[in-house]
Amino acid sequence: MKVTPTAIPDVLLIEPKVFGDARGFFFESFNQKAFDEAVGRHIDFVQDNHSRSVKGVLRGLHYQVRQPQGKLVRVAQGAVFDVAVDIRKSSSTFGKWVGVELSEDNHRQLWVPPGFAHGFLVLSETAEFLYKTTDYYAPAHERCIAWNDPGLAIAWPDTGVSPQLSLKDLAGTRLENAEIP
Repeated sequence: MKVTPTAIPDVLLIEPKVFGDARGFFFESFNQKAFDEAVGRHIDFVQDNHSRSVKGVLRGLHYQVRQPQGKLVRVAQGAVFDVAVDIRKSSSTFGKWVGVELSEDNHRQLWVPPGFAHGFLVLSETAEFLYKTTDYYAPAHERCIAWNDPGLAIAWPDTGVSPQLSLKDLAGTRLENAEIP
């Protein structure tokens, strides 16, 4: 697999080797040894999640104040614009974000380590989004930063439809007012 640091070096773009022919394709979506070598340490994953969303759905920007989750994310069907925001107060990239398109066609994955808020916008008619987490979902500790926080100025792509958000995501706060661990 090819591993490329993003503008925030701890967030890694992972591109597996894809073997394809007229029958279709094959790729190894996860290999513990290769992943550990890529990030430079052993990472334990404890939960796999799968969501399906329609065009224009925006999920995020989510994080947990306790039990922070690292996430290895990918798209099995469709396409999304995936975003990671550095919320580590001691980091030189605190408050910065990176965004990449993940799709069924490019097979890319994004490693979002603990200490980041995460979200995505569905670009295709539907998208199936899969991710592994390093800690369990803890609803009592989940927080949300507003997807349209002017201080972050995330350049979300125009999907041609208004973003659809959950009530939880509509109530997201600006980073400057957020509870940060």
